[in-house]
Amino acid sequence: MAKVIEGLYYAESHEYVRVEGEYGYIGITDYAQHALGNVVYVDMPEVDDEVTAGEEFGAVESVKAASDLFSPVSGTVVEVNEALEDTPELINQDAFGNWIIKVKLSDPSELDNLMDAQAYEAQCEE
Repeated sequence: MAKVIEGLYYAESHEYVRVEGEYGYIGITDYAQHALGNVVYVDMPEVDDEVTAGEEFGAVESVKAASDLFSPVSGTVVEVNEALEDTPELINQDAFGNWIIKVKLSDPSELDNLMDAQAYEAQCEE
């Protein structure tokens, strides 16, 4: 069973957002990295790009497949996880510890549309 962390917000498309103040750290879940297998490349937006809830912002490529990334929230990219450019497999080692982008949230009420840990766990078990 993939690990699920309390206190994060989860999208049906297997991205998470960890909120700290007005910022959100977005990455893929442990479930998603298990399904993908060995991650070999992460396509990330640029700093200052806008992301929109439910829309594509990049992709994760593994030896098995490529998977689009969908932003769980809207906002402006303030940082990308540059460590993933050289070492994308960090996502396999710790999906929750290795976020992909950090955004300044433009509408915190969008978090209400996401799942909590229990709801996400239930989705993964289906």
